[in-house]
Amino acid sequence: MSFASKAAIVGVAESDLGRTPNKTVLQLQLQAAKAALDEAGLQLSDVDALFCAGNWAWSPNLMLAEYLGIRPSYTDTTNIGGSSFEAHVGHAVAGIEAGLFEVALITYGSTQRSDRSRNRGAYTVKLTEQYELPFGLPTPVGAYALAATRHMYEYGTTSEQLAEVAVATRKWAEMNEKAMMRDPITMEDVLHSRWVAEPLHLLDCCLVTDGGGAVVIASAARVKDTRKAPVWILGHGEAHTHNTIANMPDLATHQAAVASGRAAFAMAGLKPAEIDVAEIYDSFTITVILTLEALGFCGRGEGGAFVSGQRTAPGGAFPLNTNGGGLSYCHPGMYGIFVLIEATRQLRGECGQRQVKDARIALAHGTGGVLSSAATVILGKD
Repeated sequence: MSFASKAAIVGVAESDLGRTPNKTVLQLQLQAAKAALDEAGLQLSDVDALFCAGNWAWSPNLMLAEYLGIRPSYTDTTNIGGSSFEAHVGHAVAGIEAGLFEVALITYGSTQRSDRSRNRGAYTVKLTEQYELPFGLPTPVGAYALAATRHMYEYGTTSEQLAEVAVATRKWAEMNEKAMMRDPITMEDVLHSRWVAEPLHLLDCCLVTDGGGAVVIASAARVKDTRKAPVWILGHGEAHTHNTIANMPDLATHQAAVASGRAAFAMAGLKPAEIDVAEIYDSFTITVILTLEALGFCGRGEGGAFVSGQRTAPGGAFPLNTNGGGLSYCHPGMYGIFVLIEATRQLRGECGQRQVKDARIALAHGTGGVLSSAATVILGKD
């Protein structure tokens, strides 16, 4: 199945970011949704499909739709962690192609920084999760530290190569006025920041922020009514391989991303070499290296070498996470919606100082859980 010319992203927006003690998750989503719909030239009354993921209610979509004042004919609360929103894109296009709806709204919001927590609520250990947390594994950072340690053991990946990702991403953030962390950092800063879970230092880890985002998708028939140039959805893939890190098939390979990337590229009829700009979930620096390998931008075990020499920084050969990513821009718990927002803006040529020249094809990739799920979206300018 090909998604080409079936549907397009016609509106994107963030809410206030950073720390928002005076806003709830619902207010953040309303703020982002109204802004995204406004730039598309649409209203809340035009929305006939609602997609979201979160844990602020027993049924997030029921509460959110009530708050927005809409009664969608289609609803989807698929929650596979940070990759949920890339999964929603694929589901939305499939629904549009099936004739179920014409305008889809995807939203997310979190106040985890103001809550001073990961906003997981009263988390209890149960079922298959009883085998990790009670024995002291800090989740999620401990799980990613295990993956990093294994990658280092198998392929000789170094802490310096992980630091390359953090430094390059901060350079992009310096050019984004919305980024939470904009002060320059050096390799030494990363390597001398405190351990969080060895081999991951503090600056190898994503931020903890508040914030929300929204993406509006319209059918080809409705695109002609929208204000912005459409960003077409060319390919999509999603997969998940495990829940707990003890059951990850291979700690040194992000196998869910292998499957989602292969499906997205096949659907789009494109290859990794044809991507002009990539927005890849960066919960931790090791996440980026594992994902680059899994998506085929480099070979297995070559991710550390691929990012070396500031290759992914501004002016480098491979523009990556051009808004500053989860490491420096924002990370309100589930970051996946923000890679879609930035990829869309890059293809529209709206990114000012950080704009990637002549960007026509973009990849947006989300990772969820502890390298558990993955969803990949390929977008095109024309």
